[in-house]
Amino acid sequence: MPYPKKLLNDYETVALDLHPHWWYFAEPVLALVGSIVLGVLVRVVLEDDVERALTWAAIILIILCALWLIVRYMKWATTNFVITSDRLIFRSGVLAKSGIEIPLERVNNVLFNQSIFERMLGAGDLLIESGGEDGQQRFSDIRRPERVQNLIHSQMEVNESRRFGGQSAGSDVASQLEKLEGLLERGTISRDEFDAEKARLFGG
Repeated sequence: MPYPKKLLNDYETVALDLHPHWWYFAEPVLALVGSIVLGVLVRVVLEDDVERALTWAAIILIILCALWLIVRYMKWATTNFVITSDRLIFRSGVLAKSGIEIPLERVNNVLFNQSIFERMLGAGDLLIESGGEDGQQRFSDIRRPERVQNLIHSQMEVNESRRFGGQSAGSDVASQLEKLEGLLERGTISRDEFDAEKARLFGG
């Protein structure tokens, strides 16, 4: 299910709309396959009296695993990681909805993390540092996170160019200084690094 267009702002465009990676289904699928294998073994290996009782148990287990997979699919279909021309949006929930929005101008840094196995699958996590109250947000099961990282940086540049295209350079310096202060408060950069970048911004 795509992100609803009615929730976009005027003149806002969607650059990327992602559901979680297919690895999101790994646990319920493995459980379902395992329960089916167990049911087959019960029918083939065990004697009639024991088989009858365990067959019902295996059927119930298969039904429960199938329901788990259906619920997981519904969550997958209603979870969106969206990059627009103005913001980053994460939205999830089948009936009750929850989410977070980060304006692109508030994004300070975007990091991605992949284990060797996740790299083989093309999945990974994104860690987004912003100037908001929460500071950091981690998003899991992102498809091709390195490409998503590049796209976020690209949209940030376009957004910044649009915002400051007709304004003075002083406004741009103020925005960069605000980002540096956010990084310093969270310990991402040291005081020396902050002072050096601040001097560079003011031509020192």
